[in-house]
Amino acid sequence: MIELSIAEIATAVGGKLVGATKGELCLPAVAVQTDSRLSTAGSIFFALRGEATDGHLFAESAVANGAALVIVERPLELDVAQIVVSNGVQALHALARTVVARVREGGQLKVVAVTGSNGKTTTKNMLRSILEREGETVAPQGSFNNDVGAPITMLGVTEESKFLVVEMGADGVGDITRLQSIVMPDVGIVLMVGLAHIGKFGDASVTARAKSEMVTALPSQATAVLNFDDGRVKAMATQTNATVSSFGLDSHADLWADDIEATARGTAFTLHFDDRTIPVQLRILGEHHVTNALAAIVAARALGIDPQRSATALESIERAERWRMELLAGPGGITVINDAYNASPDSMAAALKTLVQVVGPKNRSVAVLGEIAELGDYANEEHDRIGRLIVRLNVQKLIVVGHAARHIHNAAGLEGSWDGESVLVDNIEEAYAVLREELREGDVVLVKSSNSAGLRHLGDRIAGVTA
Repeated sequence: MIELSIAEIATAVGGKLVGATKGELCLPAVAVQTDSRLSTAGSIFFALRGEATDGHLFAESAVANGAALVIVERPLELDVAQIVVSNGVQALHALARTVVARVREGGQLKVVAVTGSNGKTTTKNMLRSILEREGETVAPQGSFNNDVGAPITMLGVTEESKFLVVEMGADGVGDITRLQSIVMPDVGIVLMVGLAHIGKFGDASVTARAKSEMVTALPSQATAVLNFDDGRVKAMATQTNATVSSFGLDSHADLWADDIEATARGTAFTLHFDDRTIPVQLRILGEHHVTNALAAIVAARALGIDPQRSATALESIERAERWRMELLAGPGGITVINDAYNASPDSMAAALKTLVQVVGPKNRSVAVLGEIAELGDYANEEHDRIGRLIVRLNVQKLIVVGHAARHIHNAAGLEGSWDGESVLVDNIEEAYAVLREELREGDVVLVKSSNSAGLRHLGDRIAGVTA
């Protein structure tokens, strides 16, 4: 974060400064935290109220860890400066808005925002790998894409920052508009409209409306980067005043890919744009990541970066993210694809297709699957669809973990060609016990579920990863 006085911060957030005698005291370029455990010397702690707990209860701990300023909704007995605000989240947004605006006044900073039902974090990571070769780049760690995580990422910019990459998630209509009100992107990316979080949206058309907020407010000098393989996203081209730049898997897009080949070594494809072709070899598993790579390359191109330079940067990435199509060499000659950080019906189907593509003729494919969360009324139908897909893809062994995912097991068992290949267990310990008995040399094991199911830790355990 840039250096600001405490008085300037109070003005930015519209709060009242209390408990400080040096109102003009400057804070160094330090981090902003909402987790007291992460507070360090000189940091700013936002005491936010959440559904499960209240940050005010941890403010004292934040100060003990070194926080020099606490932003609160009620005064506390603390031996540091406090700024009292009416709403902590709105104050966080206001501070981010001020900081980014000041950095932008220097004329160098460009902002890229990305949304979509799947692929946001991978695309963000790809963009970071491309952009950090061109200048100081700020991008979130993990999936910081909500009302708290996105502004915290924005607050990481400094006067030297050239690029800011922001994930913008949405649980409903208006969420992306609210995040865009903090910082209007120079480039806005929409990856896809799928069934992720459909239980919250209720309908794919509502999801499309929420995601379209990424481009509807963009000014004419900005660029909207759209996936033309997705009809709902392609339709957004008529909903924006920005320049539209498209990507896809055939020549109807401005930049497109073909000759896709997924193997255990990664994913290869041929990139086409203008009259040029470039062979690209990603180390990342899964042909679905080609779309993410295209989005990153198009966005970088809008910022003046040649696609060849972008492709070279992408080829250096060893994995999409921890627990996202992460290839692990396990004991006894097994291979684990740990993709259990998150899940949607689309991403689970893509992961299963990758599993069967990378398994050699002498190896066995094993899928360990848990619940796809936040599907609402679509839950039974979508889990059922995954179960049937597993059989049709000829996955050779299935272990389903947890009652909420039982329809995967049930649907697989109803397919006539299967007899005992699927096992339903209640919990992770039971799954591990089955795997310990079942796995043999050469097996390739996909572990996939929503984060809430916790299977990512099972994937690590199978592979012998301890941290």
